[in-house]
Amino acid sequence: MKKLFLFLFTAALLTSCGSSKKTVSKTRTLPKTERVVLHAQAFSGTKYKFGGTTSRGMDCSGLVYVAFQKENIVLPRVSRDMAKKGKPVSKSSARAGDLVFFRTNKNSRNINHVGLVTAVKSGQIYFIHSTTSKGVLTSSLDEKYWKRAFVEVRRVI
Repeated sequence: MKKLFLFLFTAALLTSCGSSKKTVSKTRTLPKTERVVLHAQAFSGTKYKFGGTTSRGMDCSGLVYVAFQKENIVLPRVSRDMAKKGKPVSKSSARAGDLVFFRTNKNSRNINHVGLVTAVKSGQIYFIHSTTSKGVLTSSLDEKYWKRAFVEVRRVI
């Protein structure tokens, strides 16, 4: 009987301490573009996996696809098809949430890499993406390799 009383008392105490007000997630109050960026950044450090879309492994278009999907924005799964969505914007007009596209294969004229702009500071564009060598990381468009491979910026949101 004592155990039952103790159990009921504890249960009543725990349930009475809860607030009756609903709490709103802080991320819900952020603009959609910032939420997309935060979703992508949650995968920082994830290893590269061709065709991957999970924290166990991810490729560049998988990262962008999943980040936008979390906000119910459906994009194609492949970077060259993503490059047909939204509208092109000048590099100087880039902002967080925009997509940056690259041509990294010297023997092809097709876009084969995509990143998501995370910030623009002092004219420098930072983007998150997944590389075969380092997985998901943030890079700068001013880095020599990415500057040479750059094709365009597109705005989807």
